Amino acid sequence: MPRAQQWVQYFLSHRHVTMELINKIDEAHYDFKPTPTSMTAKQLATHMVFSFYNFANVAKHGDPALFQPKMEDPETNLAKLAETYTEKTKQLLESMSDEEFNRTIDLTAIFGVQMSAKQLLQMAMDHEIHHKGQLFVYVREMGHTDLPLFVKRG
Repeated sequence: MPRAQQWVQYFLSHRHVTMELINKIDEAHYDFKPTPTSMTAKQLATHMVFSFYNFANVAKHGDPALFQPKMEDPETNLAKLAETYTEKTKQLLESMSDEEFNRTIDLTAIFGVQMSAKQLLQMAMDHEIHHKGQLFVYVREMGHTDLPLFVKRG
């Protein structure tokens, strides 16, 4: 199986769970945060979907200048926003060649190191998994008890 397809499957095995959790957040709970210093549910969800897209965009093009510190989108529905950016991220991953996965990207100004696009994508996945765990806490605190497994295979 081509590397790009492996990454798409890996990404979606976690993102589908993220999307399922985001779908449980009613608009009335967009401003919910479990502690005073936490991000709101809306901030956390948008941070997750925008971040992986940003990481994938930099990995695809090899240009750290593509990291956008603050992305905005006119879509106000979190579920629709997650669908849109999941598809955009999937398209970026699908379009990557093996050479692009292996390319070294100079990220010293951002992360203090140079790394391959593959390593950058692994960092993106670690970031997604980290915040997905937080999202589980948010939706539990909102009263949801019927929650998915942390990953979807197949």
